[in-house]
Amino acid sequence: MSLVELIAQADDRGLAASGLACLDRCVPLLGGDDEILRPLWASLADSGDVGDWGARLEHARLKLAGGGEYDESVEDEAALLARRMLAAAPVDRAPAQVRVWADACSVAALQIHRLLDPMDDAASSVDSRREGRTEGMSPLVAAELRRQVTVLELLAGHGAAGLRRALEVSIEGRRVLQAVVSRRARRG
Repeated sequence: MSLVELIAQADDRGLAASGLACLDRCVPLLGGDDEILRPLWASLADSGDVGDWGARLEHARLKLAGGGEYDESVEDEAALLARRMLAAAPVDRAPAQVRVWADACSVAALQIHRLLDPMDDAASSVDSRREGRTEGMSPLVAAELRRQVTVLELLAGHGAAGLRRALEVSIEGRRVLQAVVSRRARRG
């Protein structure tokens, strides 16, 4: 099943976890630490209490803002996409809003990985990758696509019990992206 199909079939918790996982993997671009989004993950595990989501999201936004406004004109495109993912996260987790956010996060995370991958991706856009056309895909984009599919499959197959494994998949991806960002910074 393609990523687009998995997103279309996902329930609210799966969509929220999918968007959050994409954002979590891109936290290194925002200067955040490994624990910054952990309270949001915990709110997904709680038995249906979505009220904490908004407060926890606002707390994460404040911590990732770095105490001030950011300047889009000086921020690189990958970091800007990550910042927009965070800004677009719905505070109330309404199903329609979470679906739009999860879909946008999927596209943004794939685009971020495409921008940071030193290898060229043969596709003209990430949309074909999300639809299942993977020939000539660059390694970093391929790994991000696999992680997105895995997170959605885990939540579809195991519900709340799949959250722990989804978080592990996200942590693995965050570490990979952190290494890419570090290498890029050293090259200057």
